[in-house]
Amino acid sequence: MWCEVAVGLLWVVVFVRVVTGMPLWWAAIPLALGWFAVLLTVCDVLAERLPDVLTLPAYPVAAVLLTVAALHRADVLLGAVAGVVVFAGTYLLVRVVSPGAMGPGDVKLAGSLGAVVGAVSLSAVLFVMAAAAALTLVAALWTRLGGVPHGPAMLAPAWLVTAFAPWP
Repeated sequence: MWCEVAVGLLWVVVFVRVVTGMPLWWAAIPLALGWFAVLLTVCDVLAERLPDVLTLPAYPVAAVLLTVAALHRADVLLGAVAGVVVFAGTYLLVRVVSPGAMGPGDVKLAGSLGAVVGAVSLSAVLFVMAAAAALTLVAALWTRLGGVPHGPAMLAPAWLVTAFAPWP
């Protein structure tokens, strides 16, 4: 039952953020990302993979939610496209250069995360990428394992950025 509790806690944070000023047009993004993040984290930790059944549907979900957000802020779509190019492009490059360093699920997840985080700002994308690398390194050093799941390290800072985006 911990998945339900985790999603519930993330959604309560978003509710509090809405009450304290987060625009309703943006709230659906951290709500959806919170749900996806919990499911994907469980999959990556337990099965050591990010399944297509979750990573691929995230693209149309993100597209719809960002399109709605763009009705209120036109720059959201440009930021989303830039975020996809930077986040997914960087991860794809790492995967091509060193296939053992990055799983295909991480690359697929990077595109949808790049879109929602890029909608906040391009600097947020760079922050999330750096935080994900640092969190994965800390986890690898702490557990002393050669390979640790990278998905949770990508998802946590991405959710934080979307939930605490500095919207007026």
